Amino acid sequence: AVGPKLLQYVIKVIVQAIQLLYTMLKIDQPSYILLQNPPGLPSIAVAWVACLVWRSKLIIDWHNYGYTVMSLSHGRNHPLVQIAKWYEKLFGRLSDYNLCVTNAMKEDLWVNCNIKAVTLYDKPASYFKETPLELQHQLYMKLAKDYEPFKPRYVSNAEMSAFTEMDEKNGHVIKTRGRPALLISSTSWTEDEDFSVLLKALEDYERYINEGVNLPSLVCVITGKGPLKDYYNRLINKLHFKHIQICTPWLEAEDYPLLLGSADLGVCLHKSSSGLDLPMKVVDMFGCCLPVCAIHFECLHELVKHNENGLIFRDSNELAEQLKMLFLGFPKLEGKLHNFRKNLRASKELRWDESWDQTVLPLLG
Repeated sequence: AVGPKLLQYVIKVIVQAIQLLYTMLKIDQPSYILLQNPPGLPSIAVAWVACLVWRSKLIIDWHNYGYTVMSLSHGRNHPLVQIAKWYEKLFGRLSDYNLCVTNAMKEDLWVNCNIKAVTLYDKPASYFKETPLELQHQLYMKLAKDYEPFKPRYVSNAEMSAFTEMDEKNGHVIKTRGRPALLISSTSWTEDEDFSVLLKALEDYERYINEGVNLPSLVCVITGKGPLKDYYNRLINKLHFKHIQICTPWLEAEDYPLLLGSADLGVCLHKSSSGLDLPMKVVDMFGCCLPVCAIHFECLHELVKHNENGLIFRDSNELAEQLKMLFLGFPKLEGKLHNFRKNLRASKELRWDESWDQTVLPLLG
């Protein structure tokens, strides 16, 4: 950390490029190099050089544009952002094949970069699925050891969590009467997700309950790690809800799909930096047949079908109204939630490996 920040950044990129090229050239010669972008600086250029040495083919998997991610912290007109934009367009055109995650990005790559791509939608892995009630109970009991919202609301001789209990006589698991609704969101706690939108909607939800609306208590779980987590935790600690509990755990890898498959509703606050990529968290939620409320951006309709598999909102007021509508009379009445879940079960979308076989293998011949 010596000298101007721009010089530090240039040196860092050069060192990374040398390290990456050295590491790549030590492996056995591949037929193809598959590179996800972003991050693409310096990896696109390094992979291209390695392909020249090996006479291999370079495939770029465009999930977003790196320069638009940089612009979130530096601004669109910052010199580094403009250099990154030029770099991505230049070296992106040197690839042999290109994949992208939306039709909107496919069109943008062609129009603005003269890059021909094939759309390969993100799909959930096979382990993202609805969680059986017995597994739900085991997960809740595990989480209850560390997180207050999962602990039972009253003392009982039965083995209980806030959501489930085990029948002492036959060992069967049932859902507790008057259980809270479980809302889940996941995040990397970065600038492209404004969680104040959710917190404001939860304040309105609390007000609805205080006004006598027939709504359940709510447990809101926000998973993930990232630079803004401490900032939002401070905001959460200032809230004093009677009917809402919020926790921000870091889940073990095997527990995350289980929790998605146990939840009642997912919320997505991801706003694409380019407006051209789709949130992977929603893909995983749909794999678990979990209905979603997602914040609007340009190409979100390629994934979330409003009023079919979820709802799209534009601000906290709209999200609060959607939460009220979806949870009214819960758990006895699950009209929209039930219909969304039924539509997700019926859709039978391809899983990741099936989608790869259908889309990418023919491309490679």
